[in-house]
Amino acid sequence: MNRAATLAAYLTEKNWMSQPVSAGQVSFLAAGEYNENWLVQCGGRAAVLRINHGSQLGLRNQSEYEFSVLRHVASSGLTPQPYALDPLPWKHGPGKGAMLMEYIPGTPPDYRLHAADAARLFARVHGCPLPPRGDMIVQPDPVRDIARESTGLLHRQPDHPRSDIRTRLLNYRDTVLRLADDTAQLFAGEPQVITNTEVNSGNFIVLPPQHPRRGNEQAGVALCLVDWEKAVISCCHQDLGHFLVPTTTRWKTDFTFDAQSRTDFLRAYLQARHGSVDADALEALHLRTRVLERTILLRALSWCFMAWYEYSRGDRTLRNEFTYGRITSYLENIECILKYGE
Repeated sequence: MNRAATLAAYLTEKNWMSQPVSAGQVSFLAAGEYNENWLVQCGGRAAVLRINHGSQLGLRNQSEYEFSVLRHVASSGLTPQPYALDPLPWKHGPGKGAMLMEYIPGTPPDYRLHAADAARLFARVHGCPLPPRGDMIVQPDPVRDIARESTGLLHRQPDHPRSDIRTRLLNYRDTVLRLADDTAQLFAGEPQVITNTEVNSGNFIVLPPQHPRRGNEQAGVALCLVDWEKAVISCCHQDLGHFLVPTTTRWKTDFTFDAQSRTDFLRAYLQARHGSVDADALEALHLRTRVLERTILLRALSWCFMAWYEYSRGDRTLRNEFTYGRITSYLENIECILKYGE
């Protein structure tokens, strides 16, 4: 039985589409590093079957966690609605859990055209009510938390052949930890919000003009954010910083934010979040976001270091040759990338 037929049988058994599903109604949509996504079109309804293969957060219940997060951010109106969950290891083939969620059609964003839309989307998501205690991972000290996660990635494979890169990134990690000490007061009392923490361009969808969600716009938002596997509760600067750093923007494009476009993005966020832009508030947002940008570079390159090892040894369940090429490119140009953070 081929993959589409296997998935159709699984969906029929779960009765998630309210009627039997055939193999011809299931088609591959996309795959990341830890999840594969299949489009299901049955009975006049379209949905996404998302199958999990691992967890960046180190969770055994990754599908259950992401399903819960989607419920918590649903009030933003700019994320997929979660429909059904199977949190147990999937018995029909490789996979550690599965869920069915809303299919949102659209096209990839353009940083030059849609940065302000992304800022307004973040403002909406960051305005969602916080979940009950224990529902989500909390990172109240994001700089040190990300440095700790990065250290774990760098030490995960003791026999990694690129020990020179490990040493370079550990030295940069020490720079980030000193930055955490120097800027601790800057983040004192900073509000906690639901953050996606992985706002790569491929996780945004530009809604078509006729899409019903455009009718929910309160601030001209034309985007949805569809991947919530690594969401945590933290300060808003995790998302803002991740969106701005070149390891994000240059993953699939040739775009890098300059000083003016960066300021425009942060101003749009403040306007959408608070209804006005105060000069002091904008400067403070610049400073805090810059700290997280420098920190997120560490995490991005540490992940590339770890993933390069898995790719080079063939250890990954899901393999993407574009990703492997980009990882290799980033590691080969590590000094140039780190100049952004120093």
